[in-house]
Amino acid sequence: MKGFFHFFRRLFKYLKTHSVSGLIKRTKDMLKKIDVYAQDGYIIDKTVVDFNPSDYEKHKNDKLLLLNWVIPEMGVGSGGHINIFRFISNLENQGFHSRIYLHNSLSLKDNDSLRKFIKSNFSILDSRVEAFCDIEYMTFAHATIATGWQTAYPVKNFNNTISKFYFVQDFEPYFYPMGSYYAFSENTYNFGFRGITAGDWLKDKLNKEYGMKTDSFGFSYDKDIYTVRKKRSNEKRVFFYARPVTARRDFELGMLTFKLLNDLVEDLTVVFAGWDISNYDIPFKYENLGVLPIEKLADVYSDCDMCLVISHTNLSLLPLEVMASGSVAVCSKGENSSWLVDDNNSIMVDFEPEKMAKKMAYYLNNPEELDVIRQKGIEFAKNTSWVKEAEKVSEAIRKGIAEDDG
Repeated sequence: MKGFFHFFRRLFKYLKTHSVSGLIKRTKDMLKKIDVYAQDGYIIDKTVVDFNPSDYEKHKNDKLLLLNWVIPEMGVGSGGHINIFRFISNLENQGFHSRIYLHNSLSLKDNDSLRKFIKSNFSILDSRVEAFCDIEYMTFAHATIATGWQTAYPVKNFNNTISKFYFVQDFEPYFYPMGSYYAFSENTYNFGFRGITAGDWLKDKLNKEYGMKTDSFGFSYDKDIYTVRKKRSNEKRVFFYARPVTARRDFELGMLTFKLLNDLVEDLTVVFAGWDISNYDIPFKYENLGVLPIEKLADVYSDCDMCLVISHTNLSLLPLEVMASGSVAVCSKGENSSWLVDDNNSIMVDFEPEKMAKKMAYYLNNPEELDVIRQKGIEFAKNTSWVKEAEKVSEAIRKGIAEDDG
């Protein structure tokens, strides 16, 4: 009886602020069954596209090597897609022609819509690149490249190609708790693809633990956006890439660290960006900038003495972007970081709030030593180049195709 009364009390409360039609829709949504097969059926799909010898003969002497890139559906500002498109565009100038194909797209259902969306939101993609809304349009290529664990499944079934590659930007099983999706993503490293990885941590991990043949590329930054600028404010300011929705970016660890840091450093302001955190109770002086356009980030970084960009998986591009803007990157220790950052160009910290706070406080209270790291970071960033990194990818693809076509 108590449960029955509780149900009607909740129903009355709902009807006070919602329409009856809204209640009906909500009820229908609750009663709608979840279709696992529609959502994940591609994982067990056995539809194979066979190798076509006539296609091979037609294209074996092409001057431009054809590349198929299978990508997940993208949203506006997707960092992973920006990086993929950056490499694709550079490869257009290095003897390749690329075609991209969406896998399992929910909203971009036709080629025209996809191409308009890309033109409006991803100007980084070279206009020569072809784009298709579905893998059903995929034809012969010298190499076919998976770009995320979901896309590895259709690439496994597509054999009308000489080589298969896996463009790996992070260890994606770590995105999930131990369970089905951890297994689904981890299984893709056993598909026999050649790995092209973001950095040597992934290169070594996939080679040693899964036997993949791997090559790697490094990072650079957009030199039109991220430039050294003078710090405007006199107060001590620390930036935090705060994404509570992304567990691997250690939001809670950062928050506890700042609580301790606030007691060690006078006149401190913490600057949050990456997500809207207005629903968090924050007991120190801060600014909540939410999700910012890329064009505004350099100004934010440069006005901060240091920027905390820790990660429990692979590094993002942020450390280099921070350095290039004239601030100091504070990064977590570990092989997932040390392939790019170290004690010379960054401040390296342990995954422990008190140790992090003490080390950051030391440099904030000793600005001359902090400036030494700042200058080394600026020089390190300047010596990086996306074109040079694309040349590494080009070499890896050419090598793989030559070996597989032998």
